[in-house]
Amino acid sequence: MDDAALLTEALPVIADWYARNRRPLPWREDPTAYHIWISEIMLQQTRIEAVLSYYRRFLEELPDLEALAAVEEDRLLKLWEGLGYYSRARNLKKAAGMVLSEYGGVLPRQARELKKLPGIGDYTAGAIASIAYGEPAPAVDGNVLRVLTRLLARSDDIADPKTKKCFTELLSGCYPAGRQAALVTEGLMELGETLCIPNGEARCGVCPLAGLCRARLAGTVDRYPVKAPPKARRIEEKTVFLLTHEGRCALQKRPGTGLLAGMWEFPNWDGTLSEAEALSRIAALGGQGESPEPLGRTKHVFTHVEWHMTGWRVSCPQRPEGFVWVTPEQLRNQYAIPTAFRYYLKKAL
Repeated sequence: MDDAALLTEALPVIADWYARNRRPLPWREDPTAYHIWISEIMLQQTRIEAVLSYYRRFLEELPDLEALAAVEEDRLLKLWEGLGYYSRARNLKKAAGMVLSEYGGVLPRQARELKKLPGIGDYTAGAIASIAYGEPAPAVDGNVLRVLTRLLARSDDIADPKTKKCFTELLSGCYPAGRQAALVTEGLMELGETLCIPNGEARCGVCPLAGLCRARLAGTVDRYPVKAPPKARRIEEKTVFLLTHEGRCALQKRPGTGLLAGMWEFPNWDGTLSEAEALSRIAALGGQGESPEPLGRTKHVFTHVEWHMTGWRVSCPQRPEGFVWVTPEQLRNQYAIPTAFRYYLKKAL
């Protein structure tokens, strides 16, 4: 049996299994295109358990495209605070505006049209089109690739974009339409998240594909998927300051482009500064600082870079210039601080 024939046999099995075993997640209870879109963008690089509270809170405040298009950016980023990858939130707002102005306020049905919107790639377009509209459009991500490479015993490198394209084309040749399209898309995701898992032993004994899976029948499940090792991340040393003055702390805004573009952050400088160097930097800004209190070291990992951070709390009798000075209440409710600074945010509240 060739790969296409095996997939043709497997997809109805996946759909039937999912219909009987799906987890009751909120976006599945009312799978409109808007709800699927928001959930899939949130779920990029983020665990389901972490997304649940964000999803509910986001929809309470921004229940539709009109509300999303109209929301102020600072408020949008505050709703997104903690999810990371903030360009996702900005692209949601941009795309909502485009849908209102160019698509009559309705998210397109076809994956090819959805991909014209900011922040929507092949996977998200396939998910929206198939789950919300029943279009025969595959949605292939890491979970799906793991299921498929084991099912077909394929050694394609899943880190290579060509592999995702290859499997998308393979699925497209046998993908169902209508309700079955939604069941297959979500079923493939569910299998990868609950049974054909990435870390730990795959639960082959209860998998609906056990009798079809080539890797399982050959006893080679642990060989798949094949993935080339990632490149080493660049390490950057930074010194972070909690500058305080009369119950307020200093914030600054990052540049409009690059990593964490346009986000609010605590003042920081490249390198690991000593106590004397810390006070010198503050003095150079026209302020004075009392003896700094060390706040310890922490690390934050981005995709291609790691920040290794050292923190100081400095009480300033007079405010250094060039910052916005905010209360703890404003920090909690108004200003979105990137997850990279979470360790120091807790020290500030």
